[in-house]
Amino acid sequence: MNVGVASDTPRLEGGADRSGGPGPDSSERHGGNTANGIEATESWFSRLVKKEVEYADPYEDRGLSIAIVVVGVLVGSYFIAHQVRSTAFFTAAFGSLEIVLLYGTLLFWIATCALIIVGQKNRSRDLDLGGLFFATAAFAWLLVAFPFDFAHLADVAPDSLRFLVQWVSNDVVRVLIALSLILHLGLAVFSAVLRVSVFRMRAQEGH
Repeated sequence: MNVGVASDTPRLEGGADRSGGPGPDSSERHGGNTANGIEATESWFSRLVKKEVEYADPYEDRGLSIAIVVVGVLVGSYFIAHQVRSTAFFTAAFGSLEIVLLYGTLLFWIATCALIIVGQKNRSRDLDLGGLFFATAAFAWLLVAFPFDFAHLADVAPDSLRFLVQWVSNDVVRVLIALSLILHLGLAVFSAVLRVSVFRMRAQEGH
């Protein structure tokens, strides 16, 4: 009578054996984890697109928008004060193009946030499509031309408040402009992809 002989190499949990060979389901498990990660990303973006399409809360981000408008108006007014008083803050390189780029970027942020404040979130998103790319180009040019001298930034500030801005140097601002350039470029690309996805979903749903 023949008796079956059991294998003397026991298999480990998950389908692997002690000889070091991978179990039959290890690649499947790895592939499953990758798929889950992709699905999670797609699900997050899909939820964001759906949220934009449904337009559930037109006043969302209203508090942040109010803060940005206030800051934008204050910064713009401070720059205008330098021009009116003819301080040395703006150098000879600050011409018509630089004026359009600097104040245009401030106006873009004030306008897009003002639309959110009054409940026109969709119009704000539409404005972002071109506005963010404009701001990206503006930061790029201002970084190259750099028509500022921040040693004179405090010239229009009251004596008791000058210490708040006297620490700001040209090098610090160059770094901030470079970071703003990267940030706005990323926001511009993301906004464009998101808006196209929103338009497509609306077309499919007949909105």
